[in-house]
Amino acid sequence: MTIYVQKFGGTSVADAERIQKAARRLVETAQAGHQVVAVVSAMGHTTDHLVDLAGLLSDNPSPREIDMLLSTGEQVTCALMAIAVQQLGASSISLTGGLAGIRTESHHGRARIIDIDPTRIWAELGQGKIVIVAGFQGLTPCGEIATLGRGGSDTTAVALAGALGADLCEIYTDVDGVYTTDPRIVPHAQRINEIPYDEMWELAHLGANVLHPRAVEAARRHRVPVRVRSSFEYDDPGTLLTSTVANALALPVYGIALDPDLQSGWPGDTFEADGDLAKISVVAAPLTTGAELHPQIRVALEGADISVHGLHVSVTCCSCLVEKSHVHEAVRVLHTALGLDAKRTKILDTFE
Repeated sequence: MTIYVQKFGGTSVADAERIQKAARRLVETAQAGHQVVAVVSAMGHTTDHLVDLAGLLSDNPSPREIDMLLSTGEQVTCALMAIAVQQLGASSISLTGGLAGIRTESHHGRARIIDIDPTRIWAELGQGKIVIVAGFQGLTPCGEIATLGRGGSDTTAVALAGALGADLCEIYTDVDGVYTTDPRIVPHAQRINEIPYDEMWELAHLGANVLHPRAVEAARRHRVPVRVRSSFEYDDPGTLLTSTVANALALPVYGIALDPDLQSGWPGDTFEADGDLAKISVVAAPLTTGAELHPQIRVALEGADISVHGLHVSVTCCSCLVEKSHVHEAVRVLHTALGLDAKRTKILDTFE
């Protein structure tokens, strides 16, 4: 029997109605003949609310207590989802990260998963249950709760899929896939139907916010196919992350990532971050190199009277620095110049 891991983010479980919708999706997947493990985030803005509450009580709260506090957000959603699934007539059980066998480092607030013992999950699946796991958390070697930091629930889902040998990990979120760039900047940005792990990791690391780099890294390590899908349109296939794509892209690049605050850094010890500059990175398709993109990027930006303050080339991408006041215009110029405005070749129709 195939195993599906399905993760629902905060917007997907923001209220009782959305939890019920997600529960129906889990039950439908089980009825289709799959064993189902769900990973859930805290409802809506619960995590931010909890952080604010802690801030009202202390200027410097203990990281250990913050993890105890924040972990409750996912646990609330976890139990509510199990109740919703049971109301639909299916058997279900909720598990904290610790109960699910997730073991982490001891770094509160930014722990990495070091091991997963899925024995309890296997036992519950063997009894025909839909297993609901609280994302974003695990237990340290000392038995303390530790949270995983930003993107923690995505990472939990992909790591669990790897530990279980799942056939597919589905990430349900408020976007319907990975795009050539941020659609808020370029409204006609095109969705990428299928993308290799390496190129997705580059986009995530360089500023694309659909998936956290840790989640992509886990998918690449375990070779787990991951599909990013819309929480609002379940029939939409979204974007598939896999080891290799079915066909080569007709275009030279996968997409453009924007890092407005230089969070991903800039090569060279002598570079000092300038608050007026933002980083734009173009991730090359497998048959293209960053060096080949270099002249196209410079010519396109200079032709639009946008100054390039720095340019760095690697095997897989080409990054440049432009003034923040021109950064959105620069992304739009490059999107057009590199042929991304045109509808992309459809690589994969469905994934069963």
